[in-house]
Amino acid sequence: MTVEKKKEIFQNYGTSVYDTGSSNAQVALFTYRINHLNNHLKNNKKDFNTERALVKMVGKRKKLLKYIEKHDLNNYKNIIKHLGLRK
Repeated sequence: MTVEKKKEIFQNYGTSVYDTGSSNAQVALFTYRINHLNNHLKNNKKDFNTERALVKMVGKRKKLLKYIEKHDLNNYKNIIKHLGLRK
């Protein structure tokens, strides 16, 4: 992941480029990294360390989404819709 890509994600989902701590920005970053690891695991089926890291990342994203849902339901619905997480 490049620095430019991280800045782009934080600009789109946070309040600024330097807003790395907001829950929305963290969820967006985790989603990008999860999608990247999914593509990696499609080609490397026996990479179990990456698979474990993917499972941990999904758990962290799930916890952050629960936090967002508990504190601001409209924000939760917007980020779910924008990232395309629920079907």
